[in-house]
Amino acid sequence: MAIEPVKKIWMDGELVDWADAKIHVLSHTLHYGNGVFEGIRAYATDRGTAVFRLTPHIQRLFSSARILRITIPYTLEEMVRATKETVAVNGLGSCYIRPLVYLGYGEMGLNPLPCVVNVSIATWRWGVYLGDESIHSGVRMMISSWQRHDPNAMPPAAKGCGHYINSQMAKIQAVDSGYDEAILLSPQGHVSECTGENLFVVSDGVIFTPPTSAGALRGVTQDSVRQIAGDCGIRYETENLLRSDLYTADEAFITGTAAEVVPIRSVDDREIGEPGPVTRQIQEIFYEAVNGRIERYRHWNELVSE
Repeated sequence: MAIEPVKKIWMDGELVDWADAKIHVLSHTLHYGNGVFEGIRAYATDRGTAVFRLTPHIQRLFSSARILRITIPYTLEEMVRATKETVAVNGLGSCYIRPLVYLGYGEMGLNPLPCVVNVSIATWRWGVYLGDESIHSGVRMMISSWQRHDPNAMPPAAKGCGHYINSQMAKIQAVDSGYDEAILLSPQGHVSECTGENLFVVSDGVIFTPPTSAGALRGVTQDSVRQIAGDCGIRYETENLLRSDLYTADEAFITGTAAEVVPIRSVDDREIGEPGPVTRQIQEIFYEAVNGRIERYRHWNELVSE
């Protein structure tokens, strides 16, 4: 999906013009992939533009950086303020937000510790990640031949830049094979996650999702689903799943900041069918929540201007 330019990007404490937001070709992250990022969304609510669960996203950014031995040169509170400032100055209302922590120019070689740490925050308009039809009818999935990272090879708990080569390979395979999205398995054969989304199955009215030990990133939207399910009296379990659990599920869906909440229509050509009642209930409440229309979840909507 093409990105349309906006006014400003926040870079190392300053708002710079979109066209001037540049880095050197010898920036360390460009060569070795060591960096961390977040995907966040802001929504136009009846109280004004609000960033959905901004603080948990920035907390995860700091956790990712800590895992990869990167020291972010700003506090969590400064990053939260900078994100709101960037959203406000671009005046988009609803938008996608990309904080990026990367290693900049000045050092080269495999030891990243001496590198300068740079930080940027960009915003842009981004519609439904997997297409408008995906929200209503669901997506066709395949289990990729590419495995999710072994946690002792590359830590999947960190949302690291270079980690997503793994996701890209699975995504390419799925698209080339005529599917919408891919599912990755752990080296032990358990269901892990999709290329950029957490995965859920519904069996006998119970929601199941893979644990982080299977290589699934701890999702902010995933946690929102957990809380919504609990408030609705829907049992929610975190446990290892096999590919056969996907084939025999009553319902299945995926979540992510970009994707939001999307039903799964089929896996490896095994039909799951039209989105079921649990998926629809979670989906409807989630969209009401992100748009600030449910009082119980208003604290999830962090207003840009208060």
